[in-house]
Amino acid sequence: MKHSYLLILVSLVLFSCKANAQDGFQKLKSPHSVEATTAKLSSILTEKGMNIFATIDHQKGATKAGMELRPTTLVIFGNPKVGTKLMQCDQRIGYSLPLKMLIWQDVEGVTWIGYWQPANLAKQYDLDSCNEVLVKVKNAMANFAKAAVS
Repeated sequence: MKHSYLLILVSLVLFSCKANAQDGFQKLKSPHSVEATTAKLSSILTEKGMNIFATIDHQKGATKAGMELRPTTLVIFGNPKVGTKLMQCDQRIGYSLPLKMLIWQDVEGVTWIGYWQPANLAKQYDLDSCNEVLVKVKNAMANFAKAAVS
């Protein structure tokens, strides 16, 4: 009987780890507030030559609608030189561009920054000839997020 419970527990842990790894959403814990993490990310993006197209404060929107929401901010950014290369491989990717990072506070007050891994784009679009560009985007996204939480 003990072995059955242990097997079930191990299976649940493995299944949940696999599900989290497969969903493709990368997140990092930030020691800063949502506001400070957003400001740091925006500064880093600007320094690296990214265009920040919009910063959306979802909490502010919720307040305007008479609702409550923990701090949640979406930063939309990109670089036309990179985005254009991806669209030259499969123009439909324009639907998923520009890139985005979400910064939010969870129910325990912890701040997170997260984004969809660029490998997900390769699954949705015909980007076989853009692997080199996707690797650069993957590395850049990871570096932006790490720098924002440092």
